[in-house]
Amino acid sequence: MNPFRKFTLGILKKFKFLPAPVYMKFYYEYYTGKKLNLEDPQEFNEKIQWLKVYYHPPILSKLVDKYAVREYVKEKLGPGYLNELYAVYDNEEDVDFDKLPDQFVLKAAHGYNFNLIVKDKEELNLFQARLKFKKWMNRNQYYRGGLEWAYKNTPPRIIAEKYLPEIEKNDASDFKFYCFNGKPRYVEITVQVDGVDLRCNYDLQWKKAPFYRKAIPYFEGEAARPETFEEMKEVATKLAANFPFVRVDLYDINAKIIFGEMTFYPADGRYPYLPDEYNKIIGDYMALPEIPAGKNEITGI
Repeated sequence: MNPFRKFTLGILKKFKFLPAPVYMKFYYEYYTGKKLNLEDPQEFNEKIQWLKVYYHPPILSKLVDKYAVREYVKEKLGPGYLNELYAVYDNEEDVDFDKLPDQFVLKAAHGYNFNLIVKDKEELNLFQARLKFKKWMNRNQYYRGGLEWAYKNTPPRIIAEKYLPEIEKNDASDFKFYCFNGKPRYVEITVQVDGVDLRCNYDLQWKKAPFYRKAIPYFEGEAARPETFEEMKEVATKLAANFPFVRVDLYDINAKIIFGEMTFYPADGRYPYLPDEYNKIIGDYMALPEIPAGKNEITGI
């Protein structure tokens, strides 16, 4: 892409007041260098943009909400897969540190990458923490990113959960199942090496996949297949039922499965796969639903 085109797109991607089909074309080209075809999307990230524009069942807003999704998980699986919840706060001023244990995690339920991991409450700067909460509560993920529709009407709130130290060990403990039309097809794992998160993909037979995400640090090694892998596949399948695409994130903590979150727009559809042919191969996994006659969006599942 020539520098002038990149500069122009960089300006246009700030115009979030534009109609979504128009805006998404600028946004997609800026990050991928490719033209977006919403009329006949082929590649995985193209279809993610299509979902943002046209796939709007109200339940999506519940499932991306890190607090409200707990009810869905209970309905599908029972309560045994949920991390322990200490509290939920509708206002940042309500966070009561005195009532929280020495270690905990605070998350904004209405977006992603809004996390505060507290390993030792005595070392926490309360003033800085509250400034962070205020910033979280004043952000809407729909406008913060690339018009990710599911977050548009998600109410801002903060949840406090149990701290899971095992996640920070140098073993795979974070498993992101990419599910297409209700079935997981591959899993992205995260491994910490020297404090850096590295990722790669495995198929459902635990064979390392030949593709990876551009711009995300790659894990060159081999990870041990977790004891709970077969059960995790079943869990992901139950949670992903009826959706054209969803990523189901699970943790393996001492051979116990803990639900993480559900994501409908991984990386906001910004990062292509390498080698390039896998963008189309993975895109073919997803059969998009038809928009009902006379409608301009899908509201049912």
